[in-house]
Amino acid sequence: MQVCCKKDPKFKPKPKKAVKYLPRQYGDLEFTYDVLHAYGNNYLAQVTMVNNHPLGRLDHWNLTWDWKNDEFIYSMRGAFVRKRDYARCVYGPAGEYYQDFDFSNVVTCDKSPIISDLPPAMKNDSKLGKLPYCCKNGTLLPTLMDEDKARSIFQLQVYKLPPNLNRTALEPPHKWRIDGVLNPQYKCSSPIRVDPTEFPDPSGLQGTSTAIASWQIVCNISRPKEKESRCCVSFSAYYNESVIPCNTCACGCEGDTGCSQKAGAMLLPAEALLIPFENRTQKAIAWAKLKHLKVPNPRPCPDNCPVSINWHLNTDYKTGWTARITLFNWDNAPFEDWFAAIQMGKAYPGYENVYSFNGTKLDKLNKTIFLQGLLGLNYLMGEVNGTRGGPRVPGKQQSVISFTKKQTPGINVPGGDGFPKRVFFNGEECALPTTIPIKSGGHKYRINLFTIVFTTILTLIMMTGCIY
Repeated sequence: MQVCCKKDPKFKPKPKKAVKYLPRQYGDLEFTYDVLHAYGNNYLAQVTMVNNHPLGRLDHWNLTWDWKNDEFIYSMRGAFVRKRDYARCVYGPAGEYYQDFDFSNVVTCDKSPIISDLPPAMKNDSKLGKLPYCCKNGTLLPTLMDEDKARSIFQLQVYKLPPNLNRTALEPPHKWRIDGVLNPQYKCSSPIRVDPTEFPDPSGLQGTSTAIASWQIVCNISRPKEKESRCCVSFSAYYNESVIPCNTCACGCEGDTGCSQKAGAMLLPAEALLIPFENRTQKAIAWAKLKHLKVPNPRPCPDNCPVSINWHLNTDYKTGWTARITLFNWDNAPFEDWFAAIQMGKAYPGYENVYSFNGTKLDKLNKTIFLQGLLGLNYLMGEVNGTRGGPRVPGKQQSVISFTKKQTPGINVPGGDGFPKRVFFNGEECALPTTIPIKSGGHKYRINLFTIVFTTILTLIMMTGCIY
């Protein structure tokens, strides 16, 4: 049987539903501030945050905003405030207006409260929890890793102050800011009024309910400025004994004295990557003397990065090549469900496999290879004490990555094509070295042409004299 379909020439698509307020925007991180119930002097609001960026992430997030009219949070579910001090209420504008109000149970009267997510243990708490997508200890993952953990929700009861005591007089907080432990840096827009959000009917019937009023706040990832990253990358290769370490002050140098913030980082032997910076000095000086390298005076400051990544060019042969990536955690706390992302540029089509991590090609994201720990190996442990009084040892994980040259003819692996163009750890862009290892061993000698010509002529004269 065959069925032929023909488009109806009289068909007209339904016109798009007109919006009363501004259309919703798209961003790396989106907040929605929905007023669910409104009363004379207070209202119940719900804050929903959604992570849209495939490399965006937050760990132990802290959210901050500013109230416009000295509002205060009376109660909260799904989150908590870092500082709970109702004395601000008693001695502030709230205490002047609500003179007979019991402030002992108020969450906070801070004009700029710091709000954090609840731990998973509070998820089923009848007073603080029992909200969908809440209580994940401040973890917001990309949808590529876990769609359920790409969203977070909390609710708060807000009391207003004069003159906005009309139940329809509603204003959201402004100047939204959010950050995490080691995550991208977000810049947020001002709230915009959008059409009320629709929710499934709470009764369970096939219907919807709408918010009284809704605002949207859009945040986008900003690229870290120089010396303001929170992770860094070092380069090494099989054809060069020296390691190009992380840049000086890659993650800042505030408070460092007695060292140079402008001097280039000193080349290191491979084993020096395993020890903290303060224990590398002797090895760096000894290596400089062995390789006839200049020792800066004063010596360069450390990179001060809690996470560093080494990219080692492992092999290069006719049909393919391999690299080894090693992650170092110099912080005390471990990273759970970590991920790294590598943008390879010209080498990207030749990616074959990664052997100790999970690897995913993201074709639509600037030729990026997405790496994450295998099940049971997704913890990047923190720094621990060394054995027998030795220096502290970082948490470490590594894997080999293989590439084929079949899809990348003409690739120059040691010339730069075998090194990443951009590197991310947990969404944070890492600082890259300014140079790559070269086959000459990293030394370029100046040759005096006059000396060569003079020596050649002198040798010929001596040879001529010996003959005659």
